[in-house]
Amino acid sequence: MQYIGNTFYFDWEPQLMVWLQSVCGDFGVKLMSLFTMLGEEYIMVAVFAFVYLCWNKKAGVFIGTNLMVELTLNPMIKNIFLRRRPYFDHEAVKCLKPVEKSADIYDISAQGYSFPSGHSNNSAAFYGSLAAAFKKRWLWILSAVIMLLVGISRVSVGVHYPTDVLAGWGIGILTIIVMSFLQKKVQKKWILYLVLVALSACGWFYCRSNDYYNGFGMMVGFFAGILFEEKFVHFKETRKWYRIILRILFGGGLFVGLNTLLKLPFPKELLESASMTQYVIRAVRYAVVVFTLAGVYPLSFRILDHFEKKQEK
Repeated sequence: MQYIGNTFYFDWEPQLMVWLQSVCGDFGVKLMSLFTMLGEEYIMVAVFAFVYLCWNKKAGVFIGTNLMVELTLNPMIKNIFLRRRPYFDHEAVKCLKPVEKSADIYDISAQGYSFPSGHSNNSAAFYGSLAAAFKKRWLWILSAVIMLLVGISRVSVGVHYPTDVLAGWGIGILTIIVMSFLQKKVQKKWILYLVLVALSACGWFYCRSNDYYNGFGMMVGFFAGILFEEKFVHFKETRKWYRIILRILFGGGLFVGLNTLLKLPFPKELLESASMTQYVIRAVRYAVVVFTLAGVYPLSFRILDHFEKKQEK
């Protein structure tokens, strides 16, 4: 069977992958699957939500901006190199954890391309930004350990070549350096956001994988949400444990509920297709969801504030 995309690798890469899979065993596969979760968008978004909505809004904006850039940049690079995943071309390499479990493992539109590794890329940018924002030694160490574990896990489960991981780490670290400089130098956020969105929009001309449209939609929604919050909302962070729990739980429920609700008007066949219509729907859906969470949802914090003040009186 012929698959769309390109194949390029060093001879030692598939050999290393086969060796890792042979020594992992069933327990090792489960352990690697656990490590790889640390580099998935939902885990990072949950940690980001805690930082932004509860702990330190300024740090959350810094971390979120870097993450949104990475979620869009990575698939843009992938759709240039079009590198097929290792198990496409090496029968000895097993796909132990597909990107989309519900889709065919050879469906590139659903599974995405291989170079660079999105998990390695995003984990480097996100956890590195987390450490850079709070400047704690233990966070730097923890971030480095997580990056290493995520990268090894992606090779071990058969979905990335080692060079995918190395490139992912490099691009993630470079993103932190560049975006840290830009966020300090550009005083007006809307100008920086507009430029980033305009540059990222180039992907609409050639990207044909779901991850790009997910990332682009999240970027637009996040930037719009931050600008909306700064102009109309001005919510305050909290250190009260019950408020933190409520903000995270209701935010998670809103994310799942709104995302599900926005899918209802469209047939399942369309949402699972590789058509431009599906990509537009996907980008708009993620933009609406993230805008609501970052900009509109914090308005509800005022209700609890008002209720507590009333109780105190």
